[in-house]
Amino acid sequence: MLDANLKEQLKTYLNNVTQPIELVAALNDDAKSRELLELLKEIEGLSDKISLREDGASDVRRPSFAINRVGTDIGVRFAGIPMGHEFTSLVLALLQVGGHPSKAAQEVIEQIQSLDGEFEFETYFSLSCQNCPDVVQALNLMSVLNPKIRHTSIDGALFQDEVEQREVMAVPSVYLNGQPWGQGRMTLEEIVARLDTNSAEKEAEKLNQKDAFEVLVIGGGPAGSAAAIYAARKGISTGIAAERFGGQVGDTMSIENLISVPYTEGPKLVAAMEQHVNEYDVDIMNMQRAEKLIPAAQAGGLHEVQLANGASLKARTVVLSTGARWRQLGVPGEDEYRNKGVAYCPHCDGPLFKGKRVAVIGGGNSGVEAAIDLAGLVGHVTLVEFGAEMRADEVLQKKLRSLKNVDIITSGQTTEITGENGRVNGLTYTDRNTGESHHVALEGVFVQIGLVPNTEWLKGDIELSQHGEIVINDRNETSIPGVFAAGDATTVPYKQIVISMGEGSKAALSAFDFLIRNSAE
Repeated sequence: MLDANLKEQLKTYLNNVTQPIELVAALNDDAKSRELLELLKEIEGLSDKISLREDGASDVRRPSFAINRVGTDIGVRFAGIPMGHEFTSLVLALLQVGGHPSKAAQEVIEQIQSLDGEFEFETYFSLSCQNCPDVVQALNLMSVLNPKIRHTSIDGALFQDEVEQREVMAVPSVYLNGQPWGQGRMTLEEIVARLDTNSAEKEAEKLNQKDAFEVLVIGGGPAGSAAAIYAARKGISTGIAAERFGGQVGDTMSIENLISVPYTEGPKLVAAMEQHVNEYDVDIMNMQRAEKLIPAAQAGGLHEVQLANGASLKARTVVLSTGARWRQLGVPGEDEYRNKGVAYCPHCDGPLFKGKRVAVIGGGNSGVEAAIDLAGLVGHVTLVEFGAEMRADEVLQKKLRSLKNVDIITSGQTTEITGENGRVNGLTYTDRNTGESHHVALEGVFVQIGLVPNTEWLKGDIELSQHGEIVINDRNETSIPGVFAAGDATTVPYKQIVISMGEGSKAALSAFDFLIRNSAE
């Protein structure tokens, strides 16, 4: 299972285990059970604090295994074989159950330990989902810190019957005490905030007490991270408020055009950005959604940003870097069947459609790449492109056309996503050349038609383009003096990570220049 290099790395990590742990395997007589047993035996052999036994009696999913701290109620369970993106989750679970302390903030740890009630969590994941580990690792840690919390992580591709029965069509999908509780990427702080009903009020009170920043960055993606770093390096008070640190990058599978980094993945880049920001004196305020910008001229000399939880932050200058999100089709059925066949992340949700028929909407690079990836997982892919030709790079188009289980429809306008019994059963499109309407029977629709800027909250307060982008000049200045903007939310052409980083740096330098030229008397 594990190559020599990975074994050596894991052995080094397991030196941090301080409490004896027991791996308890629940197996069947099948290939996956044998594969899991091989993995567990290899792990057992890497530490004298780890033991392994088979459980032939308990009524649990098979193949699965528990990681238990000997003599306690502390433990987590994996149903399946946590490799791929979930291997890190396995390593962290071994360490944390084995007594190695978490790097989570002490305030969050105490909040978890104080949660009262009985919480039985189940999380469905796929091994190719880059968002799933955040949720799996968060709930695993919570179950280690609080004995009233239990967590089982389930590989949806391995337990297809269960996925079908519960109609799980998007990952991560979280169930609490047997009932649907959440879908999509969630951080530890977000999960805890949902369980702790008083957390929003307490957080708002804390934020309201903060002094005014010299530079306040709104958004934590590549542009926001770069802006915060460049501002902090000038020695000025810097804050960064983000609804989700990392933003859209966290949903990106492969990144091959970040100069000097031949290949990385979104979650890894987000972790690196956050680590870099944390090396400076930056006040990171995560899980904060901005709802209103009040310019300094109206707010008594300081810009004010009002947040969704009722708090307000003030600053002498502001850098808006709120990024963008997946663009929706805006057709009947899209909202109704979201996460019930309508999906936006082929890497995350593709394995749930193994052997089924799906459509990809969009013939740009992202759409064609999605169709290529899905073709190796699903039974059949139909790509629908609005234009007369696909817009993807020719090398991608050539690869797509070589696949036998892919149909390509151009000049096709999707008009409806249809469904039955609460899940997708097809889509309807109009041939733009003939005006004829056609229906395609399928089980999943992956929407890949670009991005829309997260700027609705700024309408009426700042100049926006007809596409909703923040209008900026070459110094990243907006229509409001002292307010700057950077990244995918702006009119800058070419929405790329490396460009956003450069734009964020420019915005921070412009903000610093503004502060120098408009120093407080």
